[in-house]
Amino acid sequence: MTQITIIGAGLAGLTLARTLAVHGIPSTVYEAEPSAQARGQGGMLDIHDYNGQHGIRAAGLMDGFRSLILEGRQASRDVAPDGTILADQPDDPAAGRPEVQRGELRQLLLESLPAGTVVWGHKTQNVRTLQDGRHEVTFANGSTIVTDILVGADGAWSKVRPLLSDATPAYAGRSMVETYLYESDTRHPATLALVGGGSMTAYDETTRIGLGVQRERADTLHSYAMFDRPLDWFDGIDFNDGPAAARTVAAMFEGWAPELVALVADSDIPPVFRPLYGLPIGHRWEHVPGVTLIGDAAHLAPPDGEGANWALYDAGRLGNAIAQQPEDIDAAIRAYEAELFPRNIDTATAAAAYYPDFKPY
Repeated sequence: MTQITIIGAGLAGLTLARTLAVHGIPSTVYEAEPSAQARGQGGMLDIHDYNGQHGIRAAGLMDGFRSLILEGRQASRDVAPDGTILADQPDDPAAGRPEVQRGELRQLLLESLPAGTVVWGHKTQNVRTLQDGRHEVTFANGSTIVTDILVGADGAWSKVRPLLSDATPAYAGRSMVETYLYESDTRHPATLALVGGGSMTAYDETTRIGLGVQRERADTLHSYAMFDRPLDWFDGIDFNDGPAAARTVAAMFEGWAPELVALVADSDIPPVFRPLYGLPIGHRWEHVPGVTLIGDAAHLAPPDGEGANWALYDAGRLGNAIAQQPEDIDAAIRAYEAELFPRNIDTATAAAAYYPDFKPY
């Protein structure tokens, strides 16, 4: 039987493994993290009916997905730095972009897989193509595997990508600082009231700083302070000293409404620095037999609400393509890539439009 190896147990890798399993095709997923609970999995995702939900449907998990939807979270607001509400979009259940928590969706996928599909604690160190056309993966723990089919679902800094492409992610001109407020209904009611029932965005065109906020389960407020600055601008912030970093970042919002400043100043976690990157617009590669990429490994773009959705879509499309041609998986990969490459141009161009300082080469 053809061996199929997937590197990375994020949404893309797990959706591909599940889609294959639905059709009785085994695969193995190797993941660097030691367990499913090793770290937080990020915040809310709006899963769109025109891309992300196709992947979930291919995985046969629409009922489980519906059980995860947080009602009311499609509401959105635009707010001025002084707290004035500029636009208020109510929740629309018919909008086709229901919100779920990334960690809960990942857990749904994990629980749907046959036992032993995911091998934890295997950080990919090196990948190479052998003379017989198979692929060898060496892990940081010293173990090695050889596989017939290799799929890189290993994100922005993919170790599989160099088999196909010499492209590397470029800085998008914006970095974010991630914070959380827990139990905001009792601890920060004024901030919660300003955020509203779903997401909120505030941005100052003059200073080019902003805040993006999501209202998660249990009235948790998950925030990203946004700064359109060069990377070295952040060298003066010591993110190893959580309280000091919070004070420094909060000071950047001097003059903003206190309900907004609290999102950073009162964070219940040490602020996390998250610079944003993207691959070249229209990233593609010459086909190499038996290896391909899905998700951010294939088309990393600075965030525009579509990254996870296209990752799910990739996984569903590739999984179904393989299921249709299980005796010629390389032909299935070629068909998947032929559809992927034109789409990469459109999706990356759309994402880059939100980032005026992003200069994808």
